[in-house]
Amino acid sequence: MNNTRPKTVLLAKMGLMAAIALICSMFHFPLLPGATFLEFEVHDIPVLIAAFAFGPIPGFIVGVVSILLHDMIIGMASGPYGMIMHIIADAAFALVAGFFYQRLKTKRNAVLALIIGGLCMTAAMVPANLFITPYFMGAPVSAVVAMLPTVIVPFNLLKALIDGVVVFFLYKRLSPFLHRY
Repeated sequence: MNNTRPKTVLLAKMGLMAAIALICSMFHFPLLPGATFLEFEVHDIPVLIAAFAFGPIPGFIVGVVSILLHDMIIGMASGPYGMIMHIIADAAFALVAGFFYQRLKTKRNAVLALIIGGLCMTAAMVPANLFITPYFMGAPVSAVVAMLPTVIVPFNLLKALIDGVVVFFLYKRLSPFLHRY
């Protein structure tokens, strides 16, 4: 019976982080003036904090659960396209950053994990945009290719930078709560 307590506590904390991420998903705004369809969502910050606190897989699960709940409760303006793209971005960022941070939990490694995770997310969004955007948005592949260096890559790098800075400063303050039984 004592063996199930840590799992139950972890699931409860993951549920709390998913709820926080869901609430944060209501706050979104465009980062680049010419590309208002690409929006920064505060949602990714609790997902990354969960990946640092509980590991890459639980962090990713928090992201997917909150994205699915957001789509079911509120709906996404971009429909299934936005949901798929957001899951891909969360997978790349949370899984990679969480994996690297779990190996060595130091401030220096946290910075490296966030940088590597942000770069992996940016890299993952290139093929995702090339394959998914033409299908869902009806845009020709050539238009998406033209947007890669001027819109898509800069947006994802800026998004990763903002997420990384906020997570870096918030995580250690929240860590005692997240690790307490």
